[in-house]
Amino acid sequence: MRPLRILHSEAATSFGGQENRIFKEMVAMRHRGHEIEALCQPQAQLVPRLQDKGFVVHTMEMDGPANYLRCLWRLVPLMRAKRYDVVNTHSRRDTMIAAAAGRLAGVPLIVRTRHLASKIGSLASYTWLPHRVITVSDHVRSMLIEKGVPPDYVATVYSPIPMPPLLKHSTLRQELGLSSDDTVIGCVAVMRAKKGHRTLIDAALPLILSHPNLHLVFVGGGSPVFEQVKAYVAQKGLDHRIHLLGTRSDVPNLLAGFDIFALATEQEASGTVFVEAAAMGLPVVGTRVGGVAEMMRDGETGYLVPLNDIAELTQTLARLVDNPQLRTTMGQAGLQFVRTAEFFTLEGMAKSTEQAYLHWLSARAK
Repeated sequence: MRPLRILHSEAATSFGGQENRIFKEMVAMRHRGHEIEALCQPQAQLVPRLQDKGFVVHTMEMDGPANYLRCLWRLVPLMRAKRYDVVNTHSRRDTMIAAAAGRLAGVPLIVRTRHLASKIGSLASYTWLPHRVITVSDHVRSMLIEKGVPPDYVATVYSPIPMPPLLKHSTLRQELGLSSDDTVIGCVAVMRAKKGHRTLIDAALPLILSHPNLHLVFVGGGSPVFEQVKAYVAQKGLDHRIHLLGTRSDVPNLLAGFDIFALATEQEASGTVFVEAAAMGLPVVGTRVGGVAEMMRDGETGYLVPLNDIAELTQTLARLVDNPQLRTTMGQAGLQFVRTAEFFTLEGMAKSTEQAYLHWLSARAK
């Protein structure tokens, strides 16, 4: 197999989960021998990260009708000169630009990656311009199929999770003044309304009141939700039992200090944080939404509860809080599941992406 020439496009200028996946995918695919370049806006945070890794990054302003035409004017001859085999777009704006240019330039395969589980609007950026679609979970894949995308045109490729080292010691309890006898329910998530921090507090509240050694720890920041949650905890008079640590760079260290991981998210394309928690040997509790069910084995590595069912969430947490042996059994099952499943690894993502590209290129060549 000869190396593929691949161009990734992304119009977003921030650096979040979507951009991080693009970055990791480009690195992994280059490691497999492919020639990878990127198209971004000049101010995008992804640009210096890719350039630091030695990637060629083409920068163009993508906002507004005038820039749309300028991009097409520059991209069509660029794509013809570079003779890309694949153009992989990631957001609606860059799809409308890069996929359109790819069509005009005669690129053999144009792929759109769908990262989100939000409502799908126009199919223009999924069927009219791209030839095929990659999704980050089967849940998102089903959403596109229900919307009208042919099943054979959509493939699921899970986002990779860098497996953290298994730590024997965490500084979390020392930091918070907790003992080894205290039980910690932990949550790692950016503080947005749909992440369900208030729901988790409400579900844990009866257990906190009945278990003097139970603590709830939130890791993650984000205004204004962080301030709102902090005020809610103060209103309940539980500052000494519910701890808000904000944004941290030592997440594996903190996960190693938890006994249970819980996230009452209301919307999730995949929910890779559940995989990260399981990789540290933690039982996980999540809501039955989006792709969360694909990140765990319900009843074996953790539990799924219905969305917004606070009573059920309380009972599920209580089951784990009151049974240390169950926590250990589920945690070990989760650790085994995620550390041996290739589709959660960087190499697994690259292989699955490569297979999808080659399959679709072959199909389109017939």
